[in-house]
Amino acid sequence: MTLANEKVREIIQNGKAVLGIEFGSTRIKAVLVDEENNTIAIGSHEWENQFEEGVWTYSEEVIWEGLRACYSNMAEEVYNQYGVYIENIGAIGFSGMMHGYMPFNKEGQLLVPFRTWRNTITGEASEKLTELLNYHIPQRWSIAHLYQAILNGETHVGEIDFITTLAGYIHWQLTGKKVMGVGEASGMFPIDLETKNYNAQMVAKFNQAIEDKKYAWKLEDILPQVKVAGELGGRLTEEGAKCLDATGRLKAGIPICPPEGDAGTGMVATNSVMKRTGNVSAGTSVFAMIVLEKELSKVYDAIDLVTTPTGELVAMVHCNNCTSDLNSWINMFEEFAGALGASVDKNKLFTVLYEKALEGEPDAGGLLAYNYFSGEHITGFEEGRPLFVRSSQSKLNLANFMRAHLFTALGALKIGLDILMKEEKVAVDEVLGHGGLFKTKGVGQKILAAAINAPVSVMENAGEGGAWGIAVLAKYMKAKLDGVTNRSLEEYLAQDVFVNEKMSKMAPDANDVKGFEDFMVRYKKCLDIESAAVKSLNWSE
Repeated sequence: MTLANEKVREIIQNGKAVLGIEFGSTRIKAVLVDEENNTIAIGSHEWENQFEEGVWTYSEEVIWEGLRACYSNMAEEVYNQYGVYIENIGAIGFSGMMHGYMPFNKEGQLLVPFRTWRNTITGEASEKLTELLNYHIPQRWSIAHLYQAILNGETHVGEIDFITTLAGYIHWQLTGKKVMGVGEASGMFPIDLETKNYNAQMVAKFNQAIEDKKYAWKLEDILPQVKVAGELGGRLTEEGAKCLDATGRLKAGIPICPPEGDAGTGMVATNSVMKRTGNVSAGTSVFAMIVLEKELSKVYDAIDLVTTPTGELVAMVHCNNCTSDLNSWINMFEEFAGALGASVDKNKLFTVLYEKALEGEPDAGGLLAYNYFSGEHITGFEEGRPLFVRSSQSKLNLANFMRAHLFTALGALKIGLDILMKEEKVAVDEVLGHGGLFKTKGVGQKILAAAINAPVSVMENAGEGGAWGIAVLAKYMKAKLDGVTNRSLEEYLAQDVFVNEKMSKMAPDANDVKGFEDFMVRYKKCLDIESAAVKSLNWSE
């Protein structure tokens, strides 16, 4: 065993390693970190949601099987690499895909199958709550699911004793504490930025709106208690330890930080929790999160409002479509190369084609594309059809073709971000880009800088995502508990976690900015073409 591995072995044996586990939509991931936040072991478990009786869900059995399998996979890697079994851990954190609906009765029984964020069955509730509270309530929020169940007259509502999210459920079962990090809580019900708790006036309005139902509960009685980053969320119980580690080796009493959502852990993992910063995650879908200095002047259907793990207001723009259509075109180029008898490395193909886009005209030569594999809420589409469009005057060449498809990957996102930056005058000092769009060095970064007209940074060494982010939050809580730090989370991340992180920063190019704006004039003007395609292109009929 190497000297470095011996040191890690000692950290694990002394119970100083910290564990983060995040429940994603297709994978549960565990990340164990050392005292310098370096990843020393990873575990994972693949899983899929099920569509049952019109609801996207994961069963309780599948949730616990997945958690144990993920932990076991990580613990096995620890033993294989360092020759030691895990018996104690310095701190633990749990995170999950945000929102959704898990209602329980007084006996702790789940009253209806877990309704995930993916369900779009709460349209009436979303619309009515947004009007009632004068605050945008997306369909996926927990309060929208609760209110829709009330509007539907579902009998289980009268039996509710507690509602929570996936991360909150895991935390409750392992600690006995019905608590939640403020970032995750902000996806259940709006947060008061002063009190860092649920907005009391809005809670009162909700209670008044359902008063005639004569339920035994008030909203404030059934929501989790809100905690901010750095506070103790609870400790692992004896029963909880057995639920997590099937071997029975793991000891109880381990401190656990408040559970957070994947949005909050993503902000932590990208050091984007400070005001006037943000991050853009661009892969199959794309979303941007910008930390605001103040409330927006009005309600926008395209903007979701959540908070950082410390309770600072965050504007979120989420789009369903990003790189899927672009990837399809690149697959076709790979097929063409194969037809010529050429064997092309896929990574090289991406690099060559992405870099070619930088040679294109600023506005992509009059070309236009829509990457709508599915519907796009921001532009009003419930369905989508991928399109490539040009006029006889457009300049079709490879560079302009690739540039148009990179532009459109961020097209819907730009419409949402323009609301923030042009209408609300939101100031952004720096945005961090991460995800597949940014793998080719300098290309996606340059395109995003043009789209938002602000500097974009990319980390040279990509982290382990949200699971690592919740591990950092657990480590921050442990440092606060032990009196090791009195820094704010923002200071802690900047000075203790990311201080040596190598970043590549790129300012927007004026020609690119104008070119993207010109492209967006076409993009918005020609949405009727996309509408016609949705109506006309239906191969199943």
